[in-house]
Amino acid sequence: MCQMLLSINPKYVKEILNGKKKYEYRKFRCRSDVNKIIIYSTAPEKKVVGEAEIEEIIEDEKMKVWNITKNYSGISYDFYEEYYKEKKYAYAYRLKNIIEYEEAKSLSDYGVDYAPQSYRYLYSEA
Repeated sequence: MCQMLLSINPKYVKEILNGKKKYEYRKFRCRSDVNKIIIYSTAPEKKVVGEAEIEEIIEDEKMKVWNITKNYSGISYDFYEEYYKEKKYAYAYRLKNIIEYEEAKSLSDYGVDYAPQSYRYLYSEA
């Protein structure tokens, strides 16, 4: 199996870690062998702060995805609509077994030199 390092705004990282945001939205579907997301909190933190398993990936027309996920989206409908502007389909990663690291890690702990714009696949455990 494979892991995916995701760059996420600290505001949303907090919502994921406290359980209010159970879905991470993306404009793409990851490879089918990805089973875990490594959570990189972007500026000002710039650290890997936790991880989560992917329970399922919901992919459908964007309004159908919103209706399924909205109660645990951690975002407003306006933000969702703007994010998927001009897109027909949406992808929501349902997260489970969320772990917040006691000590944040650096990207170099994962063999990564710079933060990914959106995501990066990782092929070995850190």
